[in-house]
Amino acid sequence: MDPNLVQWKREGQSFLRRLRMWINLLDPALLLSSDAEILKAHTLLGSGQKLDEKDNAAVNISLSSFHADSGAALPLVFRPPAFLPISGPLVVGTLLPHSNVKPALFWQFLLQSYNAGFNNANRNSSTEQGKTTSLKQLLLIAGTVSYTAVAGALPQIFINRLHIRSPPLQTFCRSILPIPLSAALAFLNVFTVRSEETETGIQVFDYNGNPVGISKAAAEKAVRETAFSRAALFGSTAAVPNLLVLLLQRRRFFQKNSLLVAPCRHISVALVLGLMIPVSFSLFPQLGTIKRENLEEELQAGAVGSQLFYHRGL
Repeated sequence: MDPNLVQWKREGQSFLRRLRMWINLLDPALLLSSDAEILKAHTLLGSGQKLDEKDNAAVNISLSSFHADSGAALPLVFRPPAFLPISGPLVVGTLLPHSNVKPALFWQFLLQSYNAGFNNANRNSSTEQGKTTSLKQLLLIAGTVSYTAVAGALPQIFINRLHIRSPPLQTFCRSILPIPLSAALAFLNVFTVRSEETETGIQVFDYNGNPVGISKAAAEKAVRETAFSRAALFGSTAAVPNLLVLLLQRRRFFQKNSLLVAPCRHISVALVLGLMIPVSFSLFPQLGTIKRENLEEELQAGAVGSQLFYHRGL
C-alpha cells in the first residue's frame, strides 16, 4: 500500500480529522513545491521512520501533490491546493446573470473542462500503471465537457430561446434552477469521467496493506462517493449565494443601491466555495472501506478480515 494511503489510514478515518487535514492540505503555498521536493517528502513518508511535528510539512507536501496509484507528482493545476484558486473565478463566472447564451456557454465550458481534468488526474489508476491514457478515456472526457457545458447553460438558453420576460420566471431560471443543475452536473462529471474504473475495477487491500485483487464493487463505491461529495460542493456553492441575493434584492437598501448586489454575489460564491471544498473532500475517507461480503465472490475467498480498503481518489 502506498505511504500516502497508509497515512490516510492512520490519521483520516474520522470526519473531523480529515477536515483538519484537508484544511492544511489546501494551502496554496504547497503548489510551490518542486517535483524533487515532492518525491523526497513521499520517500520520507514511506521510510518507516517515526514522524514528528517537524515532518508535518513533508507529510502535507506528499498528501497534496503525490498520486497514490501512479507513483508520480500530480500535474500542478490539478493538485488539490490549486482547486480553489482556479475553480473559484470559473464558478463565479457561471453564476453571473448573463445577457445571452455565448458567455454562459463559455464559462460553463471552462468550468466543466477544469472539473473533468481534475477528476481524471485524481482518479484511482491502480489498474492503469504503465499505460497511457486510452482513446476511450479521452472521448469520455471530451463528451463529458461538451454535454455538461451545454446543460449548464440551459437556464440562459431557456431565457433567450423562449423569450422569457416574466420576472418570476427569470428569477427561477437564474437563481433556482442552477442549484439542482450545478449539483447534478458535478455528479455527472465525476461519474462519467471515472466510469472506466467501474468497468475495469480497482485494487483492494487487506488491513495489513497487502493487495487482495481487483474489485468492480469497490470501484463503483469509490466513484459514487466522490460524485456525491462533488455534488454537495457545487450544489451548496450555487444555493447559498443565489438564495442570499434573492433575499438582498427584497431589502430596500439594496433596491436603492443595486450595484452592491454583484459584489455580494461574488464574495459569497468565493466564501462558500472556499468553506465547502475541505468539507466535501472530507465527507468520505480517502482510504475507503468495503465489507468483505460486498466484494465479488472470487475475492471473498482470498480476503482476510471483515472489511477491505481501497483508494477512493478525489
